[in-house]
Amino acid sequence: MSSRLFPLFIALGLLLVAVSFSLFSVNETEFAIRTEFGRIVDAHYSSGLHWKWPVDVVTKFDKRILSESYTGETFLTNDGRGLIVDFYVKWRVKDPSLYYIATGGREELAGQRLAEIVKDGIKSVVAQRTLQQIVSAERAAVTGEMFGQASHNAAGLGVDLVDVRVQRIDLPDEVASRVYESMKQSFAKTASRLRAEGQSASATIRATAERQRTVILADAERDALRTRGEGDATAAQIYARAYSKDPEFYGFYRSLQAYDHSLGKDGDLLVLTPDGEFFKYLKDSARAPAPPPRR
Repeated sequence: MSSRLFPLFIALGLLLVAVSFSLFSVNETEFAIRTEFGRIVDAHYSSGLHWKWPVDVVTKFDKRILSESYTGETFLTNDGRGLIVDFYVKWRVKDPSLYYIATGGREELAGQRLAEIVKDGIKSVVAQRTLQQIVSAERAAVTGEMFGQASHNAAGLGVDLVDVRVQRIDLPDEVASRVYESMKQSFAKTASRLRAEGQSASATIRATAERQRTVILADAERDALRTRGEGDATAAQIYARAYSKDPEFYGFYRSLQAYDHSLGKDGDLLVLTPDGEFFKYLKDSARAPAPPPRR
């Protein structure tokens, strides 16, 4: 190699090194901040290849939605009960400059500070309510209040909170047993009250049904007696008309009915005087009236 070309290669190498330190690329999923001795020079870079001074520092961070889960955080309710809460946070960078100033562009530091902000919001919501109110309240209402407080405080980090959700609420073992007993007594009291109300309603329904049954039977008996009386009256009128037409035959017919019901029964004993009126048609068959003509 010629000694005259050696300085040229050295100069070319230095130029390539300088160019490599002066170029940087930005992806579509990234924000980029260029700083010069710690001072932000530019924070609005589109995706592609860009120039910078070799002494400048470029910090990149993700512009997509980021998620972080936090488990086993303990909070105190208004009545002094401890709650173990698991929650997750979804967020993304909204203001690159403010985000860089607050966190230095470090995602783990941003996650820690967001966790503290969200925990403060959860603590404020939980501290305002008793355990029963938290368990029985609508989750959307509690989550909405918690999200509103956390979103307002997170704006100072240059990030936008997308979602904050409580995944699980649990109780410490010593608190869970007391809560279980309290809930058991409450449910037993409610069951007793409902059972008493059911028995009262049952007694009322039975009494009403019994009264209606008595009224229905009384009305039916009354109608039956009236119908029976009307039938007896009609029968008496028929008998009276028949008797008035031929009293002798009517008397003979009634005597035959009496003979049929009184004589010829096993074990019956009938003591009558021979000259009584009961056997007048048997003693003197000539007195028996002739049957009425057939029509």
